[in-house]
Amino acid sequence: MTSAPPGEGRHTRTRILVLCTGNSCRSQMAEGFLRSFDPSLEVYSAGTRPASAVHPYAVAVMQEVGIDLRGQHPKSVDKFLREPFDYVITVCDGAKETCPVFTGRVRHQLHFGFEDPAHARGTDEEIRSEFRRIRDQIRDRFREFVSPLLRP
Repeated sequence: MTSAPPGEGRHTRTRILVLCTGNSCRSQMAEGFLRSFDPSLEVYSAGTRPASAVHPYAVAVMQEVGIDLRGQHPKSVDKFLREPFDYVITVCDGAKETCPVFTGRVRHQLHFGFEDPAHARGTDEEIRSEFRRIRDQIRDRFREFVSPLLRP
């Protein structure tokens, strides 16, 4: 069965949900990048076990590239279980293993695994460096993913 590309047919906007365990680092960074690549994308992020706040290093390293996560907060995936999405993308193995069954329509489920920068140890600069490394991996992988979806 062939379906219309995202953005055509019944959808006016491509809907993407990015899942992680805590929704404090990787999924928040991915959401920020996706929104910056194309504001017409309808992007959300959530966690299977949401943290209490977005990780301060994630906020800091995203500010370095002009993306402000200060207004973001971790959300439970439960909030989105009944909503339809074009893409549900897990970004950590924990979320892939515990990803809930969606009762809404999900056209594509994908997994892009990234190490958890929150586990980084060392000096402030060593930790920031690890967050930057993961940030750049997320930016590059999601740019590659979204390029075919972007409107000319």
